[in-house]
Amino acid sequence: MKLLILGGTEFVGRAVAESALARGWDVTVLHRGRHAPPPGVRALHGDRTAPDGLAALADGAWDIVVDTWSAAPRVVRDSARLLAERAGRYVYVSSGSVYAWAPPAGFTESAPLNDGAADADQTEYAQDKRGGELAVLESFGTDRSLLVRAGLIIGPYENVGRLPWWLGRIARGGPVLAPGPRELPLQFIDVRDLAEWTLDAAAAERGGPYNVLAPPGHTTTGELLDACVQVTGSDAELRWTAPEVIAEAGIEPWTQLPIWVPPDSDMHGALHGADVSKSLAAGLRCRPAAETVRDTWEWLRSRGGTAPQRADRPRLGLAPEVEKKVLGMA
Repeated sequence: MKLLILGGTEFVGRAVAESALARGWDVTVLHRGRHAPPPGVRALHGDRTAPDGLAALADGAWDIVVDTWSAAPRVVRDSARLLAERAGRYVYVSSGSVYAWAPPAGFTESAPLNDGAADADQTEYAQDKRGGELAVLESFGTDRSLLVRAGLIIGPYENVGRLPWWLGRIARGGPVLAPGPRELPLQFIDVRDLAEWTLDAAAAERGGPYNVLAPPGHTTTGELLDACVQVTGSDAELRWTAPEVIAEAGIEPWTQLPIWVPPDSDMHGALHGADVSKSLAAGLRCRPAAETVRDTWEWLRSRGGTAPQRADRPRLGLAPEVEKKVLGMA
């Protein structure tokens, strides 16, 4: 199988590249040269935002294209148009953000969508991802396109700062503000499980949109943070704090306390409540959360404990002084 990845050096793209290489596929990546691609790929250089950024793709044909772009949809449009006659299937790693906010818990792929435009410049993330979907459909149609609507993605190579922040904070030890309730169900996807399913589905010539996440309640906040304590071996003391106390302190869920959002809220239904029965029926398999935590910690340690950070995403996490104040330690 011949695979072209537009990106392929960071997080999702890298996981896809490594999964394909492990299958013995012929893998080409087009990237800007800012990060080293996995050994074994054919590397082409090009900045997709530049006028001649796709020149390296002037020749060649591929069975599958995987695109993870998340900015101006017109960039996806240009790539899809160029490859429409030379690629069998175009896979766009989209997002649950394409659904009109806030989709209720249990939402399926038929939930109402945000507006978007295939020829748009960069605007907002949700509209950009929907525009990217439309750009792919414009050139490849429903039958030859696969829209992977992922939600929260964690695991090795994470460059957003969610699970790495929790691991780093817990590794420092001491009292830790743990957002309750500890039995709050969480939904996410390990980046490697996302990569494996994406390649399986593309090879099986599946088309259309899929919510690609572990089932709701795959783990809980307590299980996730307990796993962080266990793998780091720290003396961290998880101090479970009621959502009302967190709200009164002005702490932002999701950003200051990554992954967590309040129970019984629109955010929890939208971010941890997607119906994934379609993906499960199509073969999605999800590893235990403890394995994701363990492997992410091992990867972080191999890097000296510091995760990479995407320049276009804000740094996440709770300031130590705020944490101490809420825990009554100031």
